Amino acid sequence: MIDKEYKKILKQYHKLSDRHILVAETDMPYSDVLKVVNLSDHIRKAGNELVGLMRKNYDQLMRTKRYRKLLFLYGNTEDKDKRKIYANQLNEMQKAYHVTWDDCRKSMIPIGKKYGVDAVFALTKAEDVWRGVEKCLYGKGNTIHFSKYGELPCIRAKQINRGIPMSVKDGKLQFKLGKTSFGIQVSDRFQQDEVNAILSYLTESENVDHKAVNTLMEDAYCIDTYRPCYATLVPKMIRGRYRVYLHLTIEGKAKPKYDKYGNPRHKYGKGMIGADIGTQTVAYTSDTEVGLKNLSERGNSIQTSERKERLLYRAMDRSRRATNPHNYNDDGTVKKGHKTWKYSNHYKKLKAKHAELCRINAVNRQLAINEDVNHLRSLGDTFVTEPKNASKLMKRAKETTKDAKGKFNKKKRFGKSIKNRCPSGFQTAIEEKFKVTGGTYIEVPNNYRASQYDHTADEYIKKKLSDRMYKLTDGTLVQRDWYSSFLLYCYDDVTQKIDKDKCMKEFEKCYNKEKALIARIKAHKIKVLNSGIKIA
Repeated sequence: MIDKEYKKILKQYHKLSDRHILVAETDMPYSDVLKVVNLSDHIRKAGNELVGLMRKNYDQLMRTKRYRKLLFLYGNTEDKDKRKIYANQLNEMQKAYHVTWDDCRKSMIPIGKKYGVDAVFALTKAEDVWRGVEKCLYGKGNTIHFSKYGELPCIRAKQINRGIPMSVKDGKLQFKLGKTSFGIQVSDRFQQDEVNAILSYLTESENVDHKAVNTLMEDAYCIDTYRPCYATLVPKMIRGRYRVYLHLTIEGKAKPKYDKYGNPRHKYGKGMIGADIGTQTVAYTSDTEVGLKNLSERGNSIQTSERKERLLYRAMDRSRRATNPHNYNDDGTVKKGHKTWKYSNHYKKLKAKHAELCRINAVNRQLAINEDVNHLRSLGDTFVTEPKNASKLMKRAKETTKDAKGKFNKKKRFGKSIKNRCPSGFQTAIEEKFKVTGGTYIEVPNNYRASQYDHTADEYIKKKLSDRMYKLTDGTLVQRDWYSSFLLYCYDDVTQKIDKDKCMKEFEKCYNKEKALIARIKAHKIKVLNSGIKIA
């Protein structure tokens, strides 16, 4: 009886505890790397076959008038009892049309055998496909997507003793995939600290688990056990060669990082930070510093790399048109219906160059985001910003409008800016960082309207989007994004409104810092996008 109770609490602990991922490159020989790539491609094909089957069932379900009517009634009914009845009817229809997790799992069994994929890897892929189906059934998804040729899905087994089992040999972690045994390349102090923590857990796993259970029961707190949960193999094409990385999911928070002198790499500050996150820039105000900079930018600029991406893509398009003229209309648009495409060797080289440049730019964007997030965390522990709206800004305008000259306005919005600068990814990383490190992340309500308030007049004044430099009613010229961040910095967490007294008290000090910031931007000729700051 005691043993059953212990196992129950341990299971609860595993659900409540934090998790993080250790990424390290494997030490496989290249022949084994190619085997992993081949297995990954088989998983992709099996997944696509399952996607085709589930997509067909889902489309048949959505074509029925009864299901669409039930969805409408469920969404427009507030009565809980009626909603429960409609939900049961919807579930019954999903079962009748084989759009359930059980159908998805069972359908994957023969498909996995057909492609020679291990049952545990096939089940994991089925879970990924079902996640896409759930987005269509219960979220904002429209359709389930296939994986393109050349995409390499990860090889994941959600159990440490199946698929990719782990063992210890000569004080090192060893993994196995089929008959292939391999280890990982430990290249820095952080990775070594993580590996040592895992080895320490494996040496006395029972004692650590007992300690975790006792701490949870007595103090209602989860300790970091560093239990290895499961392993994932991620193949990547880097500079024309395949490389395989191991993602090891570990229980607990990640070990702290140190520099070469043994000092902590990241410092955590105290105080309030107000940040206005735009489509391409971020403006922030804290107790010690104000800032205005481009998002996802390392060094001088990433605009050169973005331009190279565009030029390569245009060259690919010209090559594709030259070798497939029969697939295009006279006006240059692509013909409808089924088409066969031929690709020249020149096109293939351009595509490889483009893919490598996109990969490098994506890595640089992620590194830049991490650097900016760590810097902001060093300025304070309470982060205040507006709710995410990047997905709304990406959508094309629905209405067709004309300008003063009678020309049609473009329907495009901020798709490319959001793709290149990742404002939503930056905001998500900020939220995670502050929550994990004991800070506070706050999104103000929609009626806060930081971009429209003027504290000198104590009223909301609507401004045009093009007005980047704005004069307050007392004649003070402020940069609009920075001023929004200042008003977010003056957030009152009790009333959830702008603290007018704090605005009056702190404005002069923060405004002087903003003037010094703009002077520095002009002096160093830093191009801040859509800021309205003119550089001579």
